[in-house]
Order: sequence, then structure tokens, then C-alpha cells
Amino acid sequence: MNDTDQADITDYNDPNAPWNQAWDQEGGIAGWNDDVITEFRENSGRVGGAYAGGDLILLTTTGARSGKRHTTPLGPLYRDDTLYVSSFIEDKYPAWWHNIKANQQVTVEYGDKTHHATGRVLEGAEYAEFAAWVLANNPLLADFQSKVDRPIPLVVLTLDS
Repeated sequence: MNDTDQADITDYNDPNAPWNQAWDQEGGIAGWNDDVITEFRENSGRVGGAYAGGDLILLTTTGARSGKRHTTPLGPLYRDDTLYVSSFIEDKYPAWWHNIKANQQVTVEYGDKTHHATGRVLEGAEYAEFAAWVLANNPLLADFQSKVDRPIPLVVLTLDS
């Protein structure tokens, strides 16, 4: 990540942020994610490059239309003991968000552990309360929200016991 620690990133437009890294692989971001997923699984959740030194999970959802399994690397976020995820995709909600709306059963890989989990897309009053907390406590998501017209996606993940 260009010698910058992820904790040093406080602005959504920071060129060192993982979401602002260029990818030149065939297949665009999907090809880039494939390499991150492979590295994650080969190294018990540790990866280099744009995500070096940061926490990462792999979220596997079932496609809302295709029914196929899709895995996406995401940075885990926490509100006390509540695990949640969001996204910096500017022009639409991410595919994993749509997939969870259609099928809440997901798989979460963290480190060398794999968990069955339930994903819940927050909506209505619950979304409003949670989003207010997120925007007050997560400067990067607050900065991103100030630059886009749609509400940020928020999904709570509950790991099965």
C-alpha cells in the first residue's frame, strides 16, 4: 500500500487507499479480487499489496439472480461486538448487498476460520439509527457518504455459534 499504514488513511480520496488502487488485470476488479482471495486462503487471512496490515474477511454470498456462490474480500467493521460491512462503490450498491437481500445465509472467512453466518441488510429506522452511529464513528464512511447521493450500504453479519 505505498508504505502507508491503513490507519493513516482518513480521506476517501486518499490515493493510497485500497479502493483507489488501479488494477490492470484482465477481468477488472473481479480478477484483482481473485488474487486477493487466493492469497488470503494460502496465508491464513494475511495478504499483502493494498490490504497489507489491515483486517480482511472473505464474504461468500449466493447470487440473487444466478444462484452461484460469490466471494468478496471486505474490511470488517465493528460497533461494539456487532460485525458489519459496507462498501465504497460509488455508482450502485454492491452485488453482495443485493445477494444478501435475496438470501441471508452467507459464509465468512476470517484468518484461518470459516463461519456460517446470517447477513442482514439494515433498513428503515434500524438503518437510520445504525447509520447515524457509523457516520459519527467512521470518518472514512462519513467522508464517502458526503460524496455520494445514495445512503451507504450497511449489512450486519451474525456468525453462527
